[in-house]
Amino acid sequence: MAKRIVSFTLNGRAHDGVVPDNTLLLDYLREGLGLTGTKTGCDGGECGACTVLVDGRAQLSCLTLVGQVAGTSVETVESLAHNGRLSDVQEGFHMKLGAQCGACTPGFVMATEALLRRNPAPDDDDIREALGSNICRCTGYIKILDAVHHAAARRRGEEPAPYPPLPEKAA
Repeated sequence: MAKRIVSFTLNGRAHDGVVPDNTLLLDYLREGLGLTGTKTGCDGGECGACTVLVDGRAQLSCLTLVGQVAGTSVETVESLAHNGRLSDVQEGFHMKLGAQCGACTPGFVMATEALLRRNPAPDDDDIREALGSNICRCTGYIKILDAVHHAAARRRGEEPAPYPPLPEKAA
Protein backbone atom coordinates (compact mmCIF):
# COMPACT_ATOMS: atom_id res chain seq x y z
CA MET A 1 0.00 0.00 0.00
CA ALA A 2 1.35 3.40 -0.95
CA LYS A 3 1.96 5.86 1.86
CA ARG A 4 2.23 9.61 1.89
CA ILE A 5 3.26 12.39 4.22
CA VAL A 6 0.23 14.48 5.11
CA SER A 7 0.58 17.88 6.76
CA PHE A 8 -2.33 19.76 8.31
CA THR A 9 -3.20 21.72 11.42
CA LEU A 10 -4.81 19.57 14.10
CA ASN A 11 -6.52 21.26 17.02
CA GLY A 12 -4.41 24.37 16.51
CA ARG A 13 -1.04 22.65 16.10
CA ALA A 14 0.93 21.76 13.00
CA HIS A 15 0.82 18.02 12.33
CA ASP A 16 2.71 15.80 9.90
CA GLY A 17 2.01 12.11 9.55
CA VAL A 18 2.90 9.25 7.25
CA VAL A 19 -0.26 7.38 6.37
CA PRO A 20 -1.40 4.78 3.85
CA ASP A 21 -3.41 6.37 1.03
CA ASN A 22 -6.60 4.56 2.06
CA THR A 23 -6.59 5.69 5.73
CA LEU A 24 -9.81 7.29 6.87
CA LEU A 25 -9.52 10.42 8.99
CA LEU A 26 -11.72 8.79 11.67
CA ASP A 27 -9.34 5.84 12.01
CA TYR A 28 -6.26 8.03 11.96
CA LEU A 29 -7.60 10.30 14.70
CA ARG A 30 -8.73 7.45 16.95
CA GLU A 31 -6.18 4.73 16.34
CA GLY A 32 -3.19 6.65 15.06
CA LEU A 33 -3.35 9.67 17.35
CA GLY A 34 -5.41 8.47 20.32
CA LEU A 35 -8.03 11.22 19.88
CA THR A 36 -10.99 9.06 20.81
CA GLY A 37 -13.50 11.89 21.26
CA THR A 38 -14.47 11.47 17.62
CA LYS A 39 -16.80 8.48 17.70
CA THR A 40 -17.29 5.60 15.32
CA GLY A 41 -20.96 5.11 14.59
CA CYS A 42 -22.24 3.75 11.33
CA ASP A 43 -19.02 3.89 9.26
CA GLY A 44 -21.21 4.91 6.34
CA GLY A 45 -21.83 8.64 6.67
CA GLU A 46 -25.34 8.28 8.04
CA CYS A 47 -25.15 9.02 11.79
CA GLY A 48 -22.82 12.01 12.23
CA ALA A 49 -21.05 10.65 15.33
CA CYS A 50 -17.69 11.14 13.61
CA THR A 51 -18.20 14.83 12.76
CA VAL A 52 -15.09 17.01 12.93
CA LEU A 53 -14.47 20.51 11.60
CA VAL A 54 -12.33 20.93 8.50
CA ASP A 55 -11.55 24.59 7.91
CA GLY A 56 -14.47 25.38 10.21
CA ARG A 57 -17.05 23.29 8.36
CA ALA A 58 -18.66 20.13 9.72
CA GLN A 59 -17.34 17.07 7.91
CA LEU A 60 -17.84 13.34 8.43
CA SER A 61 -14.46 11.82 9.21
CA CYS A 62 -15.66 8.31 8.31
CA LEU A 63 -15.99 9.44 4.69
CA THR A 64 -12.80 11.51 4.56
CA LEU A 65 -9.38 10.18 3.67
CA VAL A 66 -6.47 11.68 5.62
CA GLY A 67 -4.94 12.81 2.34
CA GLN A 68 -8.02 14.96 1.70
CA VAL A 69 -7.26 17.17 4.72
CA ALA A 70 -3.71 18.03 3.64
CA GLY A 71 -3.17 21.75 4.07
CA THR A 72 -6.36 22.27 6.07
CA SER A 73 -7.22 22.91 9.70
CA VAL A 74 -8.92 19.98 11.43
CA GLU A 75 -10.64 20.37 14.80
CA THR A 76 -11.91 17.54 16.98
CA VAL A 77 -14.05 17.72 20.08
CA GLU A 78 -10.84 17.62 22.15
CA SER A 79 -10.05 21.14 20.93
CA LEU A 80 -13.08 22.82 22.49
CA ALA A 81 -12.49 22.84 26.26
CA HIS A 82 -9.80 25.20 27.51
CA ASN A 83 -8.00 25.06 30.86
CA GLY A 84 -10.49 22.56 32.21
CA ARG A 85 -13.47 24.75 31.26
CA LEU A 86 -16.14 23.46 28.89
CA SER A 87 -16.85 25.42 25.73
CA ASP A 88 -20.20 27.17 25.36
CA VAL A 89 -21.44 24.29 23.23
CA GLN A 90 -20.25 21.59 25.62
CA GLU A 91 -21.80 23.50 28.51
CA GLY A 92 -25.09 23.74 26.63
CA PHE A 93 -25.24 19.99 26.08
CA HIS A 94 -24.38 19.40 29.73
CA MET A 95 -26.75 21.96 31.23
CA LYS A 96 -29.72 21.16 28.99
CA LEU A 97 -29.25 17.38 29.13
CA GLY A 98 -28.62 17.19 25.39
CA ALA A 99 -26.52 14.06 25.87
CA GLN A 100 -27.59 10.69 27.14
CA CYS A 101 -25.33 7.75 26.28
CA GLY A 102 -22.70 10.01 24.67
CA ALA A 103 -22.14 8.06 21.47
CA CYS A 104 -23.52 10.82 19.25
CA THR A 105 -22.62 13.79 21.45
CA PRO A 106 -19.20 14.71 20.01
CA GLY A 107 -20.68 14.79 16.51
CA PHE A 108 -23.57 16.98 17.62
CA VAL A 109 -21.19 19.25 19.53
CA MET A 110 -18.92 19.72 16.51
CA ALA A 111 -21.84 20.29 14.11
CA THR A 112 -23.22 22.84 16.59
CA GLU A 113 -19.83 24.55 16.80
CA ALA A 114 -19.78 24.91 13.00
CA LEU A 115 -23.33 26.29 13.03
CA LEU A 116 -22.67 28.89 15.73
CA ARG A 117 -19.53 30.13 14.03
CA ARG A 118 -21.54 31.06 10.95
CA ASN A 119 -24.88 31.87 12.62
CA PRO A 120 -24.72 33.15 16.22
CA ALA A 121 -28.52 33.34 16.56
CA PRO A 122 -30.00 30.26 14.88
CA ASP A 123 -33.70 29.50 15.08
CA ASP A 124 -35.07 25.96 15.41
CA ASP A 125 -35.17 25.48 11.63
CA ASP A 126 -31.53 26.59 11.28
CA ILE A 127 -30.53 24.13 14.00
CA ARG A 128 -32.49 21.26 12.50
CA GLU A 129 -30.89 21.88 9.11
CA ALA A 130 -27.35 22.14 10.52
CA LEU A 131 -27.74 19.01 12.66
CA GLY A 132 -29.76 17.05 10.12
CA SER A 133 -26.87 14.69 9.39
CA ASN A 134 -26.59 13.70 13.04
CA ILE A 135 -28.68 10.97 14.62
CA CYS A 136 -29.41 10.45 18.32
CA ARG A 137 -31.07 7.28 19.47
CA CYS A 138 -31.52 8.31 23.12
CA THR A 139 -32.63 11.89 23.75
CA GLY A 140 -35.19 12.79 21.19
CA TYR A 141 -34.18 16.14 19.83
CA ILE A 142 -35.88 18.76 22.02
CA LYS A 143 -33.08 18.78 24.57
CA ILE A 144 -30.52 19.06 21.77
CA LEU A 145 -32.36 22.12 20.42
CA ASP A 146 -32.36 23.55 23.96
CA ALA A 147 -28.62 22.85 24.24
CA VAL A 148 -27.87 24.71 21.01
CA HIS A 149 -30.01 27.71 22.07
CA HIS A 150 -28.20 27.74 25.44
CA ALA A 151 -24.80 27.72 23.75
CA ALA A 152 -25.82 30.40 21.27
CA ALA A 153 -27.03 32.69 24.07
CA ARG A 154 -23.79 32.18 26.03
CA ARG A 155 -21.72 32.90 22.96
CA ARG A 156 -23.65 36.13 22.38
CA GLY A 157 -23.00 37.14 25.99
CA GLU A 158 -26.63 36.67 26.99
CA GLU A 159 -28.07 34.73 29.89
CA PRO A 160 -29.53 31.48 28.54
CA ALA A 161 -33.24 30.93 29.02
CA PRO A 162 -34.06 28.92 32.14
CA TYR A 163 -36.04 25.74 31.97
CA PRO A 164 -39.76 26.47 31.67
CA PRO A 165 -41.63 26.03 34.96
CA LEU A 166 -43.19 22.64 35.57
CA PRO A 167 -46.98 22.58 35.33
CA GLU A 168 -48.76 22.63 38.66
CA LYS A 169 -50.49 19.44 39.71
CA ALA A 170 -54.25 19.49 39.89
CA ALA A 171 -55.58 19.26 43.40
